[in-house]
Amino acid sequence: MRTLSEKLKTSARGQVMPREVQPFGAPAFEKTGGTEIRWLGGAGIFVNSRGTALMIDPVLEGFDMPLLFDPPIAVRDVPHLDAVLATHIDNDHFSRDTCLDLKAVCASYHAPQYVAEVMREIGLPGFGHDIGETFSVGQVNVTLTPAEHNWQNGMPEYSHREWKKEDYCGFWLDTPDGSLWTPGDSRLLPEQLAMPREPDILLMDFADNGWHISFDGAVKLANTYPNAEIVCIHWGTVDAPDWDTFNGDPARLAASIVDPGRVHALFPGEAFRLGEK
Repeated sequence: MRTLSEKLKTSARGQVMPREVQPFGAPAFEKTGGTEIRWLGGAGIFVNSRGTALMIDPVLEGFDMPLLFDPPIAVRDVPHLDAVLATHIDNDHFSRDTCLDLKAVCASYHAPQYVAEVMREIGLPGFGHDIGETFSVGQVNVTLTPAEHNWQNGMPEYSHREWKKEDYCGFWLDTPDGSLWTPGDSRLLPEQLAMPREPDILLMDFADNGWHISFDGAVKLANTYPNAEIVCIHWGTVDAPDWDTFNGDPARLAASIVDPGRVHALFPGEAFRLGEK
């Protein structure tokens, strides 16, 4: 197994990014004897739990900023999905192009109530959920967790509505093999530090930004759950060296937390199994 430093490189414009991409295709969607995840780039995650296949915040095409690498799977190569989950409306999480082009192979779309309304407006079968609500996708139970990311309220160009805290969420997934949690784009909240139990895998956005968790907040969250394996997301994907929202460094995070060996900077497309070290 390669070390963390061996999995990272620096882009031409100075961003820390994954050293390689590991493309995957239809075999990754087949029924397995356990649960595995694959980072899609950005905040996107693919989960296959014993044949239940879902994606969280996939952006596989149509993003409006340049990327440092191509996604590890193209929309046309996705054979089927039981669900797509979207944490919020921002287009680096709810990609309309991706979701619409997956419609023929995706059974359902799930999101906070407002995002689900937008999904239905554009012709997707969107199911809306409240914060704290639990629903099932195959063998996976999904619970919406609190988030705070309503940055649009301070921007006149987005004043067509009041952006509410409950328009944004994280997702906690309980699988037959353990739990994984993505808190979503969010300021650090007291509720996030008092979850009923530790996740087995913490899918962590560690962007040092006031509308994200902040670096110090990421360290605090990681150390609150010292037994969780940490898979880094929301880093090394968008070619934007001046945007702190896209410029986390997994090595810096690892050096700052309890048990740095639990920080994983997956190659896009690389499989990681629940329970794996």
